Amino acid sequence: MAGSDSRLVDEYSGRVLDVVDAIPPGQVMSYGDIADYLGTGGPRQVGRVLAVYGGGVAWWRVLHADGTPAPGHEAAALARYQAEGTPLRSARPPVRVDMRRARWSGR
Repeated sequence: MAGSDSRLVDEYSGRVLDVVDAIPPGQVMSYGDIADYLGTGGPRQVGRVLAVYGGGVAWWRVLHADGTPAPGHEAAALARYQAEGTPLRSARPPVRVDMRRARWSGR
């Protein structure tokens, strides 16, 4: 399964990780976008999956609805956004992606 590590991954977590793996470089989805795309769970459930299993996937491509990355990961995420050409609203704290331009629909 894409993005999984050595721990057993349940079906929902595997689906979340597969979506994250599919997000193209330079594009993003919010935690809620992923839950909506899957038709189950919510932003908190998606965030929990990434907190537990997200180290093997492009975690920086999953953001809060306001375009900010996970707290404590702003500098690492910013470096990846800049390398991938992700549209930004702000590269200064608080780092913020331009969700209107960078959001991926999942299609």
